[in-house]
Amino acid sequence: MTDVKQVQVTFDCADPRTVAEFWKAALGYVDPPVPPGYDSWEALDAALPVERRGASWACQDPDGAGPRLFFQRVAEGKVVKNRLHLDVRVAVGLTGDERVAALEAEAVRLVAVGAQRLHLLPADEEHEACLVMQDVEGNEFCLD
Repeated sequence: MTDVKQVQVTFDCADPRTVAEFWKAALGYVDPPVPPGYDSWEALDAALPVERRGASWACQDPDGAGPRLFFQRVAEGKVVKNRLHLDVRVAVGLTGDERVAALEAEAVRLVAVGAQRLHLLPADEEHEACLVMQDVEGNEFCLD
């Protein structure tokens, strides 16, 4: 049996760099190091065949704790609810009004960088409140 060493989360999207820039701002992620032989990611992209330019982008946790995110251009648009989504954990350990206030404050910050606030799922007997949002291309995620 193989030990899993890392997990990468891949997004299908229309504009990989734009979606990557959103998630970098949302999570405090950074671009990976530029490969040897190139001065910048833009220089690497310009060296690709025209049909591959802008086709992918990535970002990573600067501390290496979180998964790498990879964004790849696909022809088809998003038409249904995601079968997988990220939970951005901004209110761990908080409950009630304090939790909702933390969720709402983060929602305001993320809306300023392109997210859309959808709706608050209020706390019930089993779960704490969470806030459903969408990134710049409509991919759902939750503030938890």
